[in-house]
Amino acid sequence: AVKLTSSRTQLPYEYYSLPFCQPTEITYKAENLGEVLRGDRIVNTPFQVFMNVEKKCEVLCNFPNKAVTLTVEQSKLMAERIREDYYVHLIADNLPVATRLEFYSNREEEEKKKEKDVQFEHGYRLGFLDGNKFYLHNHLSFILYYHREDVEENQEPTYRVVRFEVIPQSIKLEDLKADEKGMCTLPEATGSAPQEIDPTKENQLLFTYSVHWEESDIKWASRWDTYLTMSDVQIHWFSIINSVVVVFFLSGILSMIIIRTLRKDIANYNKEDDIEDTMEESGWKLVHGDVFRPPQYPMILSSLLGSGIQLFCMILIVIFVAMLGMLSPSSRGALMTTACFLFMFMGVFGGFFAGRLYRTLKGHRWKKGAFCTATLYPGVVFGICFVLNCFIWGKHSSGAVPFPTMVALLCMWFGISLPLVYLGYYFGFRKQPYDNPVRTNQIPRQIPEQRWYMNKFVGILMAGILPFGAMFIELFFIFSAIWENQFYYLFGFLFLVFIILVVSCSQISIVMVYFQLCAEDYRWWWRTFLVSGGSAFYVLIYAIFYFVNKLDIVEFIPSLLYFGYTALMVLSFWLLTGTIGFYAAYMFVRKIYAAVKID
Repeated sequence: AVKLTSSRTQLPYEYYSLPFCQPTEITYKAENLGEVLRGDRIVNTPFQVFMNVEKKCEVLCNFPNKAVTLTVEQSKLMAERIREDYYVHLIADNLPVATRLEFYSNREEEEKKKEKDVQFEHGYRLGFLDGNKFYLHNHLSFILYYHREDVEENQEPTYRVVRFEVIPQSIKLEDLKADEKGMCTLPEATGSAPQEIDPTKENQLLFTYSVHWEESDIKWASRWDTYLTMSDVQIHWFSIINSVVVVFFLSGILSMIIIRTLRKDIANYNKEDDIEDTMEESGWKLVHGDVFRPPQYPMILSSLLGSGIQLFCMILIVIFVAMLGMLSPSSRGALMTTACFLFMFMGVFGGFFAGRLYRTLKGHRWKKGAFCTATLYPGVVFGICFVLNCFIWGKHSSGAVPFPTMVALLCMWFGISLPLVYLGYYFGFRKQPYDNPVRTNQIPRQIPEQRWYMNKFVGILMAGILPFGAMFIELFFIFSAIWENQFYYLFGFLFLVFIILVVSCSQISIVMVYFQLCAEDYRWWWRTFLVSGGSAFYVLIYAIFYFVNKLDIVEFIPSLLYFGYTALMVLSFWLLTGTIGFYAAYMFVRKIYAAVKID
């Protein structure tokens, strides 16, 4: 057994938090970091399943046929979990259990034999509600599919499990006629009554199971395909192609406009001086003496950009490796573990870029800067997670990160990430700073009054639309993977979307910085960073929309969890897009000022 989950409460529980049958000794499997963070607690169960051995109906515990008695407390808990729509997750040979759902697809009404559409639900429902009564699924019919491997002539064939399904049923104690050998007989489907759980009194019931084996053509290598089948790959491709076309179209237009306008500008600025006396100078050349004036709070700016670079490297590598199929869902928790370790090790790059930028911005307290880079963003993340974790602890959920794991994460942060950031920062700070093509004047120039549309907030709203539009569909799939216990595995799509995101962020930020300099406002450092991250604002709005429309979360703690984790996602996304935009704009500004002759 892995855990119990519910998309209503978002709180996973371990299997034996409910009064299920227990084996003689309970052993927990050792787990990797990702599994612990996801709330998996893998444990053994008393089900006896032998390869290719059928079982009609067998009593699970209290052998041979004594009924299990649930106390009032246990019954209340059971009814509560059924009301909260919990699913039970079991695994056999590392395959998660699935419940088959069949739909009749109304493709053509005339067809006599309608085709069934099969979809799989992860896990099986703990029970169901009918009116105000709670019913528990106490009989499980396991259906295991095996594939016979080809071997030499006179050897025994080898079998591999390739699919694991369950049909849960609720059958009343009296109808399960259990005998002295622990066998039971299933009643005919029509006449049986379901097993009710009354939360106000003790309940008597039997836990039973049956095992059925079927041969299958599915090869062992492709046994995960049923779990990952998507019903709407067409939509996916369509949306991706759509966003690619839109982004390239826009980028073509933007590049042409920018390049043509710049050519004209540069040609005008570089003309002979005799015309210039009559012409009033205007536009971005005027601010050449101030454009590289260091901004306020250079240490915080470089720290945030360092964290952004760290995130960028981590996400790029994770998506790329996952796209090559090395982090498939069959290795549980691999994605989380890889992401954590990569973030720690990418500290070198984060530190290097932050240090070099800090040096360029005339900073000189490098040790403080390195400490700020190593602790600012991870500190915020850790703080939010710790507060949320306290709430989950209070609910006794297995989703709470255990104390030893938390200590281990802190050790990784201060033992791996921090020294690496210092190392990178040291080398970045010692390296030659970025060379700015023009000198900065002594006296800052006055900034003319700006038009209303040059406001920061208007800029954020305008700049966020394009990148958000490009990744909007993918966001839906990622959200449903996180909040509705689906598998997410479309990393090829995600890689494409990520590239589109990088391109569109860079372009928007270049356009915004060009407009800003044309309006003779040279305070572009912080502003570019904020404005480029504008799509994070749209992600936040989308998350709220998703919460209201798609999820039926009603209680306080699940809502708190949802918005806590959403805040983390939005913050990380803002750092990521802001960093991409900032570096694009910085390169652009250095290029255009290098192209004009300045006396």
